[in-house]
Order: sequence, then structure tokens, then C-alpha cells
Amino acid sequence: MKSILITGASGFIGSFLVEEGLKKGFETYAGIRGSSSRQYLKDPAIRFIEFDFSSLEKVVATLEDCKRRNIRFSYIIHAAGITKANHKGDFERVNCQNTIHFIEGLRKTGMIPEKFVFLSSLSAFGPGDPKTYKPVMLSDLPRPIELYGKSKLDTEHYICSQNDIPWMIFRPTGVYGPREKDYYVFFKTIGRGIETYIGREKQVLTFIYVKDLVRLIFDALNTEITRKSYFVADGKEYTTEEYAEITKRIMGKKTLRIRFPRWIVKSLAFILENIYAPFGKIPTLNMDKYRIMSSMNWRCEIKPLEDDFNFKAEYDLEKGVKETYTWYKANNWL
Repeated sequence: MKSILITGASGFIGSFLVEEGLKKGFETYAGIRGSSSRQYLKDPAIRFIEFDFSSLEKVVATLEDCKRRNIRFSYIIHAAGITKANHKGDFERVNCQNTIHFIEGLRKTGMIPEKFVFLSSLSAFGPGDPKTYKPVMLSDLPRPIELYGKSKLDTEHYICSQNDIPWMIFRPTGVYGPREKDYYVFFKTIGRGIETYIGREKQVLTFIYVKDLVRLIFDALNTEITRKSYFVADGKEYTTEEYAEITKRIMGKKTLRIRFPRWIVKSLAFILENIYAPFGKIPTLNMDKYRIMSSMNWRCEIKPLEDDFNFKAEYDLEKGVKETYTWYKANNWL
């Protein structure tokens, strides 16, 4: 039986990856922190391994213990990381340095798998041109616009420089679905009858439903392809207004549409960031957040994905939002 280790297993995407691993018949190991919630990891077939990636020594100790127990990993999906931080340095430390510790530990213990999948983000490249609305292409020069994206790009650079690692990198656009907490805020806002925008320019969004992303990653494990990277989206594009209309229709809500001038949001983000700066902390509304919210073009190239894996999303936004909203209701989130 093939075995698979999924780091970040307690997270939104990680928990779905664990479910898929079990479904596919893998001996499935969930890599978690000691303090991680196991709320969505209830299946008794899951085998847990507690990792601390903060130092090479701690990673090596955990992997050596795995070897003593005759545990080896055919595949590793590295989904551990953070998308939010209280301190600016946390992004580089957790997303990049911890990954370096992990890979160096795998090498040092002779535990390099047949395939190492790194879950990156479209944010590693940043948004596309706001004037031409041309999709971000794999051949483009990456231009991340915030610290999270930069930390993902730095991690990619390290991974790609490792000649003995059979890596694959996936850069999904906005991932949504049951258990997700960021898009959930949008659902809550619509539920309160409010619909907010920044500026009046057209903003184009792209999405990928979590189950489509997970299915794609497992399909990729069954190929001989390595040392390639891909953007991941469902192949459709939506304006922010279209996204809101779909969500309102499914939720059966009417809203008050409010548009904030860019300069007001930008000024507030700048002020808040400077207030928090002496304490080394990041406010919820900050300049990075403003850059993301005000970027007009999140289109990306997915033809390589379609060519290499015959990928076709099963969920468009309508179907995905409907299933997500049903889950939120059933679990008393809304």
C-alpha cells in the first residue's frame, strides 16, 4: 500500500486532502502540530504525526522516530503554512524557513519521497496587468504584492533549486468551500444585507473549489510528471459583482451596495499599519490587504494544467457556492 504524508492536515485544504488520501486507499498520515484541532480529522484510519518545523533538529528527530517505526512516505503533500500573521516576519519564518527545515530533514534522514507536492499560491506571482486584463502566465516574472505571496515565492525558489527533490508546485487562485473561513466573512456580510466594494473599476476574480483542487493534486501523483509548476483555477472568470449576485441568489438575500473610494481605504490601512508598527504587529486592514482588495486582475493561465492532467473542474462558482452555503447552514455557521 502506498503511503502519503499531508502536512497542515488540520487546516481547511489539508483536511480535505486527508479525506481524499483515505478515499484513494493510501496509508494516510496527517502531519499536525501538537496544538492543532482534530475537528475534521475524525476517521480512525488516520495516522497522526506531530511535527515541529521550527528547527532542523526537531524535524530530524520526528523523522528518525518514523524510521524506527518503519514509517516511510511514498508521497508528501506539504500544505502547512500560514495565510495571516500577527508579525510581519512570521510569513517568512513559517512558510519559507520551516519548509527548508522540512526538506533538509528529509534529506538528512534519507526520507525523500517519490514525489513532493508543495501547495503554493497565485499570490506568489501576484495579480495580472490591470489595464490589459491579460492572465498571469507561467512565463511571467513573479511580482508578489504582499508578504504572504513573497514568502511563498521564496519557498518556491528554494524548492526549485533542490536537484534531488522530485517536486511539483501548485499555485491555486482563491480556494473556497466548506470549512473555509475567509470567504465565509463575505457570506456573513451578504447575510447582513451589505455588499461592499473599493473603487469603481472592474475587478476580475478566479476561483477553485476545494474538492477540485484536491482531486487534481491526487491525479498528479499518478503521473510521471515532476519538477513542474502550475496555476490552478476552475477555468471561469467572474467580476466582483457577478460573485456577489451568485451568492445573494443562493442565499436569498437582498443587499445595500456600498462603494468606498480607494483613497479612503488606502489611507486607513496606512494609518492603522503605522499605529501597530511600534508593537511589531499587523492590523486586520493593512497595506498588504489593501493591495489585494484593490488589484483588478486575478486571471491566470491554466492550459498547462488541462494539457498535462486533462483537468476539468467539476464545480463552477454557482455549484460551489451552493454546496458551501449548505454546509455553513448545516453546521450553524450562518
